[in-house]
Amino acid sequence: MTPFRTFLCAGLAAFALCLAGCGEESTGPIAVSAIGGPPVLANPNLQPLDPPAAYLTEAVAQGLVRFDAAGEIEPALAQSWIVSDDGLRYTFRLRRIDWAGGGRVTAQQVVARLRAALSRASRNPLKPVLGAVDDVIAMTDEVLEISLRGPRPNFLQLLAHPEMAIIQSSAGTGPYRLARAERGEMRLEPLRGEDEEAGMALPDIALRGERAASAVARFQAGRTDLVIGGTIGDLPIVRAAEPPAASLAFDPAGGLFGLVFTARDGPLADPAVRRAMAMAVDRQTLAALVELPRLGPRTSLVAPGVQEYAVPVQPDWAATSLPDRRAAAARAISEAGGASPPPAQGQGPASPQAEAPSATAPAERTPLRVRVAIPDGPGYRLVFAALRADWRAIGIDAVRVRANEAADLRLIDEVAPANLASWYLRHFTCDLSTVCDEKADQALLAARLAPRPADRQAQFAVADRILTGLTPFIPLTAPVRWSLVSRRLTGFRPNSFARHPAVNLIAESQ
Repeated sequence: MTPFRTFLCAGLAAFALCLAGCGEESTGPIAVSAIGGPPVLANPNLQPLDPPAAYLTEAVAQGLVRFDAAGEIEPALAQSWIVSDDGLRYTFRLRRIDWAGGGRVTAQQVVARLRAALSRASRNPLKPVLGAVDDVIAMTDEVLEISLRGPRPNFLQLLAHPEMAIIQSSAGTGPYRLARAERGEMRLEPLRGEDEEAGMALPDIALRGERAASAVARFQAGRTDLVIGGTIGDLPIVRAAEPPAASLAFDPAGGLFGLVFTARDGPLADPAVRRAMAMAVDRQTLAALVELPRLGPRTSLVAPGVQEYAVPVQPDWAATSLPDRRAAAARAISEAGGASPPPAQGQGPASPQAEAPSATAPAERTPLRVRVAIPDGPGYRLVFAALRADWRAIGIDAVRVRANEAADLRLIDEVAPANLASWYLRHFTCDLSTVCDEKADQALLAARLAPRPADRQAQFAVADRILTGLTPFIPLTAPVRWSLVSRRLTGFRPNSFARHPAVNLIAESQ
């Protein structure tokens, strides 16, 4: 039995028995459990959205466009749009639609919301990759235009996320509205006319945010139709529950899963030490630990296969065997002042005399000590345990700290919001990353302004080579996103953005 199958079995079973009693319903509201805190309609320009808040936001406050079940773009607040031949202007015509609280939605109001997301004060997580937006203007009450500094083939993907939902005075435009909230559950009802827009009767949604163990147990007891927001951190919990194989779905998500360096001084300010830590990781074993056949190791900053930059730069050690990498990494750590790695089994001192230091021998050096911020969760703890063993083999002592504590490295577990190389590389610009280079920033700026795809790709390659040489990040694999899905949800489809809107959960033929 692997480590991912040894957690919490008894506790989950007991909780499931407590919840059981009504059996699985095939009618009535769709019960959705999102892993996280209580769902709130938050302003994404001020704070990040956890899975419950994101699900609520995309249900009650759609953007200009939205994702369908497969992750493709479909109309939302905009009924249609035209893209200019040069790809620099997007002209949207709004539907004739009212705010949930009353009053007609105008292009001027939408423009104000989009400009707020792009403003200097905004902390919207999509802001770094929306820098190509040159201007947003209202042309009439029903038409607005977004102009870009350079063409972006996947620009609409960014606009489809709940972080770009159009909200005014804590109200949205649907397709759902908040009907009531009680006992930790929010009841969402479709707005009038949305059934006709969808071409079918939309079901009510009963949304709650809760811990992974509670959500999984509720699903096992037949009290929840959908669990969303699962990560590698809580994957052991759902593995331990052993749900029906057909109900556990994994999204083929792209993004970043690895460790970003945050120390400004000390040993980790040395590129050779950062490089050694990246070299020492056994990514094959780490990926196998998760038990997902499609999940492979990653050594590049940009995920392979990104549309505009399909072949990212690999570090110079990527094709070297793990034993050779670790030997080179151990030498680099020793030269940087750390301890020598422990001897391999069977390679220790030959006699008690050999164990005693001579009078002239230098004092034993202590291992380099690094603090690694890892979120709570049994899966994250397993990842850290594997990393700690890898680094111990080269003379580094890793200590886990909480995600909000001071640390030398932090885990990043983020799904890419669009098929854009810039999203990956802009994590390591000098305004966001401790480890950076102004020349890489200049190349990314040139890519943002490049008029042709070939020029943009060439600038990405420049930035990628510089950053790969600096090692600001230790890539491990792709993000893991899982859901539990009942047979009732005939419209559910895994997709690369891990978005599963309420309007798409039931297939139209049902």
